[in-house]
Amino acid sequence: MRILLAEDDAMIGDAVRTSLRQEGYAVEWVRDGRAAETALATEHFDLALLDLGLPGKDGIEVIQGVRQRKQAIPLIVITARDGVGERIKGLDAGADDYVVKPFDMDELLARIRSALRRSAGHAEPSIEVMGVRLNPATREVTRDGQPVLLSAREYAVVEALMLRPGVILSRAQLAERMYAWGEEVESNTVEVHIHGARRKLGSDFIQNVRGVGYFVPKPGAKA
Repeated sequence: MRILLAEDDAMIGDAVRTSLRQEGYAVEWVRDGRAAETALATEHFDLALLDLGLPGKDGIEVIQGVRQRKQAIPLIVITARDGVGERIKGLDAGADDYVVKPFDMDELLARIRSALRRSAGHAEPSIEVMGVRLNPATREVTRDGQPVLLSAREYAVVEALMLRPGVILSRAQLAERMYAWGEEVESNTVEVHIHGARRKLGSDFIQNVRGVGYFVPKPGAKA
């Protein structure tokens, strides 16, 4: 999952980016509203975290621009503006959630998981394919009822594929979900993480269409 973080405070931005990357998210961090607007208009992101008091262009204006372009991306406001009027303004502009600084990182992560789950259209918290169950809310993965420990990037691959079972994702699309824009991606890194996930979840779980990409079968498919 790729997240855009728009935050001009260096200490907060660095702390949030570090925590998100530790959770397996690919994070692009920008420090002003115009850069956030450009990124959201030209790049794919699964979710955006936006400060309201951004230089260059206010966060409210960025949110309004996203909604005017009919983009359905979840937007979470992170700001020190804690007045009720400010919250109402942010939500009315099109924000999906509102977190006031200083915030607990675990709470922010829970709100991110909830927003992503709603965006994906999953009323139920878990997805199951071929005996593999993934819970996006807790980021837990089990196989035949037994917990499986995946690395952050193995999880990113598995989640991307399980959220769209039966849909082939290219190597580039999977790399996009594992790494922030501009990060160096080695030529075989996607294959390495797929190999690791297959070793833990079954060699036939992630399937390959040569020259096209990878997919997991739709729920109910037999091994």
